[in-house]
Amino acid sequence: MFAAGALAALASLHRRQAELRRQAEEAKKRDGLREYHRLQLYLLGKALEDPDLAAVLSTVETDSPTQRRQYLFANALYSNALFGYRTGVADLEELHGHLRVLVRNVIFREYWEATRHHRASLKTESAEARVGRMVDALSQDLDESDIEEWWVVGEPPAEDDPH
Repeated sequence: MFAAGALAALASLHRRQAELRRQAEEAKKRDGLREYHRLQLYLLGKALEDPDLAAVLSTVETDSPTQRRQYLFANALYSNALFGYRTGVADLEELHGHLRVLVRNVIFREYWEATRHHRASLKTESAEARVGRMVDALSQDLDESDIEEWWVVGEPPAEDDPH
């Protein structure tokens, strides 16, 4: 009887330790994502201030330095929305609403089309690929909509896999 209780306690302790390791790994990943995003925003800020640096950061052909900066800023807006979703600051419905506003902007739509080939290499099941498909669907829904209430167009996809 004592042995069975000791084994049960030991099994419970192992489960708890495994859960704590999993939580520590998730926290480490979130911290890494935050640091990556912070560095990306820093580099983007430098590129927005200096057209020579913008030419290095942007791999999209543009008609002017102004358009390049606009595309870089559109990328920053999209990246920030994606980051908010990936870190749990925004849920899928909030992200969907934010992206719905972005796709109404002509410059954002031009940027999105110009960078389509960038998203082609994403793993289909990745969060970024799923969010990209949501932007594509929102764009199509808005194009096909004949109602003036743009803020009700499109349904957010089901939250099947968090981030």
